[in-house]
Amino acid sequence: MGELKLMKGNEAIAEAAIRAGVDAYFGYPITPQSEVLEYLMQEQPEERTGMVVLQAESELAAINMVYGAASAGKKVLTTSSSPGISLYQEGISYIAGAELPCVIANVVRGGPGLGTIQPSQADYFQTVKGGGHGDYKLFTLAPSSVQEMADFVGLGFEVAYKYRTPVMILTDGMIGQMMEKVELQEQKPRWTAEDIKGLHDKWATTGKTTDRERNIITSLNLESAVQEKHNHHLQAKYRQMENEEVRYETFNVEDAEYLIVAYGSSARIAQKTISLARAKGIKVGLLRPITLFPFPVKPLAGLVPQLKGILSVELSAGQMVEDVKLAVECKVRVEHYGRFGGMIHSPEEVLTAFEQKFIGG
Repeated sequence: MGELKLMKGNEAIAEAAIRAGVDAYFGYPITPQSEVLEYLMQEQPEERTGMVVLQAESELAAINMVYGAASAGKKVLTTSSSPGISLYQEGISYIAGAELPCVIANVVRGGPGLGTIQPSQADYFQTVKGGGHGDYKLFTLAPSSVQEMADFVGLGFEVAYKYRTPVMILTDGMIGQMMEKVELQEQKPRWTAEDIKGLHDKWATTGKTTDRERNIITSLNLESAVQEKHNHHLQAKYRQMENEEVRYETFNVEDAEYLIVAYGSSARIAQKTISLARAKGIKVGLLRPITLFPFPVKPLAGLVPQLKGILSVELSAGQMVEDVKLAVECKVRVEHYGRFGGMIHSPEEVLTAFEQKFIGG
């Protein structure tokens, strides 16, 4: 059993990064994720593990520092919140095009614009549809607890290096700020220069070498035919993720006549809604996507024959609902319920919305 601590979600990401043997963190303060950087500065992981922690002069600088460290095969993490992630987009597209592994966490706040510092899930489109330019995808994990905030750091790096791709942990201000008991894993050693050379010799810029051709990191291909071939390669990678990396969780779906689909903090709220509905004799289940890309299309489609309706519950005006509709191919009625601008729905509000849309209450 690992060490148990009471921590904020943001603190859990930071401590998990240290224990995962992360080489470097680059970031810039923005509410509601500033505790990540603050915790790392307080813990001084450079003394514990040699991990570099640097507050960049801006979000633009931070994401390009990630590009540089990832190019050298280093485990590198950055975190921000919605407006900051918007500033990351050009760099994320470059990183995806250059096929560099890294982990990025977005502790989402209400928008658009500077909006509010309160929780939101309105960055779903930006994340899973590719917020920057070009045909790329972000493998996206959506934690619904402080424990998963910690666990998904290690998992994120496993996926990032398996596919040579940037990975997004898409969470929100509620989970980032809430405190829960967390089981932390034992400290892992950071990779040595020899480890990096052995693991990533085919692509990383590990310094002067005489035993192989030099590795060049770039996302620039001026020849259209070469760029098209590269894009086919990337799309094949994303299809492999869809075949091998889908993660989801279900509750009370065995006899469900209706289904709520929700992720992150909305899924936590919806679990209570399920209990309230069942107490009234309404057979409602819950499907929680853990990976937003790849989306759990097949598990969701497999439930369609038994369902009378699906409610997509989000802290947004309706974004994930589009993927729900695509998954079920118009074979069952799909509705959306959400609050936005930083407002959070209650389990009772979700149940009322469900009854109004499907029961006629």
